[in-house]
Amino acid sequence: MFTGIIEELGKITCIKNESVSAKISISAHKVLEDVAIGDSIAVNGICLTVTSFTKDCFQADVMPQTMRKSSLSAVTKNSFVNLERAMSVSKRFGGHIVSGHIDGTGIITNIKTEENAVWFSIKATSDLMKTIIERGSITIDGISLTVAKVDYSQNVFEVSTIPHTREVTNLKYKKRGDLVNLETDIIGKYVYHLMNIPNDTINAMDNVKPVNNKGLSLDFLASNGFL
Repeated sequence: MFTGIIEELGKITCIKNESVSAKISISAHKVLEDVAIGDSIAVNGICLTVTSFTKDCFQADVMPQTMRKSSLSAVTKNSFVNLERAMSVSKRFGGHIVSGHIDGTGIITNIKTEENAVWFSIKATSDLMKTIIERGSITIDGISLTVAKVDYSQNVFEVSTIPHTREVTNLKYKKRGDLVNLETDIIGKYVYHLMNIPNDTINAMDNVKPVNNKGLSLDFLASNGFL
């Protein structure tokens, strides 16, 4: 799990593309301070597993589904990517609950400046827009941001960013037409799903008989090793 608070910018140093998968190498410093093989690092919001590393670089495998679903298919050597280690229980929870499992991508349609703020307009699919609400949380390339405006008729939402956010993330390199990874609010997704389960699915679930209909008891817990 992540928070969407970016720790540093990394740079793609090598991409070895297969037919539909890839192996990437990323230069970094801070996220490698306590790294171990098998650790999770969010790369532009995508949870990837460290397969090898040196003092200033790490490697990760990108499976076909991730390439299809994310903007990693569009990155090139020397592209800057946002990096965040998995959340530690000893740190402050500064952003919001981020799984690192993106829901899809969006396209930056407009960038405008308003005094110290820069607004980004992003077009998403109608499915993603169903769980995007004003003043709700959204993750853009792994960055925890607040949705400022929503236009459901155009499938567009907007976020407003402060100078610090742009300085420490790859937003400062973004331009119109760029593809970004999106992860909508995890709580909102579950609520939407529960409110929209098809009747045939509910009926199928109702017809499933429980393995143990005696309920939870001390005997049950003891027999299953909990006591």
